[in-house]
Parts: sequence; structure tokens; C-alpha cells
Amino acid sequence: MLLIGVDFTSAPRRAKPITAAFGRLAGEEPQQRSEPRVELTGLEAFDDWPAFEALLARPGPWLGAFDFPFGLPREAVVDLGWPQSWPELVRHCAALGKAGFRAALDAYRESRPAGRRYAHRATDLPARSHSPLKLVNPPVGLMFLEGAPRLLAAGLSLPGLHTGDPQRIALEAYPGLLARSITRDSYKSDEKRKQTTERRNARERILAALGTGHLANGLQLQFSPSQAGSLIDDASGDHLDAVLALMQAAACARAGAPRYGLPAQTDPLEGWIAGTPYTGKHHM
Repeated sequence: MLLIGVDFTSAPRRAKPITAAFGRLAGEEPQQRSEPRVELTGLEAFDDWPAFEALLARPGPWLGAFDFPFGLPREAVVDLGWPQSWPELVRHCAALGKAGFRAALDAYRESRPAGRRYAHRATDLPARSHSPLKLVNPPVGLMFLEGAPRLLAAGLSLPGLHTGDPQRIALEAYPGLLARSITRDSYKSDEKRKQTTERRNARERILAALGTGHLANGLQLQFSPSQAGSLIDDASGDHLDAVLALMQAAACARAGAPRYGLPAQTDPLEGWIAGTPYTGKHHM
């Protein structure tokens, strides 16, 4: 199965494209007697929506891990009176358009008490990820608005959320979750003045850890010297984030169907970030 890790943006363009890392699982055949590894086979950039949609339409079998929220907090959906089935919710938000979606979330945020402006999904707390209602720094709400409708329109299968083509499987990734298990140091920035030696050193440490196979999932990333140079030199971190998502995709592929490692308690409206432990705690 082809594996894909996607670093997403809600406004792809040449200067800031959507980045995808491609790879395959290897080393798990009994006769090889080697550690399971992920072979990094390539990186691609998609600088507009038709290019990204063409990626989603590529024939399977493949499993992709995408760095954007697939769902919204159930608490907010109920409060707003929006549809409580995932496909209908996604269609409803897409029909609102960017301006309508932004206005609805702005008004909802202002209706909530100070200190609890943003509702969260159950997965956001253990993953330490932003609420999908957030519209700036980072605009993950807009990432949901641009990403989820395209996954639905492409007819993909989203374990725990939606049944589509069983040969094309999409799961929600969060590269920061895996990066933090290696280092708490910042490793990327889109601002030139923040593209420091310290952040480059952090990217080197992350890549070295991925290559050793000493992560919790036991997977080892296999890459060439030229690929290593590309991942380290990219100060935005987009290439490395795509590779981190690729490693999350590989862990899901190893867990296998039907849930690909997602907990049985996944809310069918909110979704779940791959690799996030289920704590039994709920939203805040």
C-alpha cells in the first residue's frame, strides 16, 4: 500500500504549497528478519486546489494522513444547531462559504464565557492540538473548511467518520504530536528572521530520531542523503511535517483495518487524530 503524509494549508500557492511525502512500509516480511521501516520514496508540492484534488483522486490502494481537522467539536455543532452527521455537517459548512463560516464562528466564540471561547474535540486535549474553531494563528477552522469537503467529494474512506472507497483511506494527522515526542524545541517558521540555527538543529534531531527507529511506534524512516538535506534545509518545516505525517500514516497502516489504530470511542462527528492516546476524558 502506498503511504502519503500531507502537510496542509488552507491557501495553497507557489510560495506556500500543500506538501506531500510518499513512502511504503518494508521490512515486515518474515524472510527479511529486519525492523519495520518506512521507505521515503518522494516529496511533491501542490500549489493550487486542482492539483490537490488530483492527488485525492489517484487510484488506490493508498492510505494518507492529512494535517488538518476532519471534524468539529460536537459541543459547538449542537450549540449552533448544525447537522449532527459528518457528511451533512461538512456539506452545511461548505454551503456557508468562507465568509458565512467565519461569521458563525466569530459570533459563537463571543457567546461563550471568557476563558472558554473555544470548544474542543475530545482528541484535541490529549493531542494538545488547537480547536478546529480557531480562525487565526493557525487558521485550523479554515483548514477544516477547505479540506474536509474535498475529502468527502473525492469519495475517500475516513475510518470512524465516513465510508467511501476502501482503497483510498484518509486519516487525520498532527505532525506536532510526533515531533514533541522527540523534542520540545521549535523546529520551523515561515518568518525569515525566525529561521535560526537552533531550529535547523531541532530539525536535524527530529530526522535523526526518525531514522533510528526508536520511536514509540517502532518504525524507522529510510531516506537518502539528498532527501535528508531537503528535509533539514526547508526552514518552513513543511517537508519535515509531511514526513512526520507519513510516519503517522505508516503506524495506521500497520494497525490495519477497520479502525487503523483509532480508538473504538471515536466520536463519529468529531474524528480523531492518529496516534493520540484515548484518555477517557471529554471536551472542555
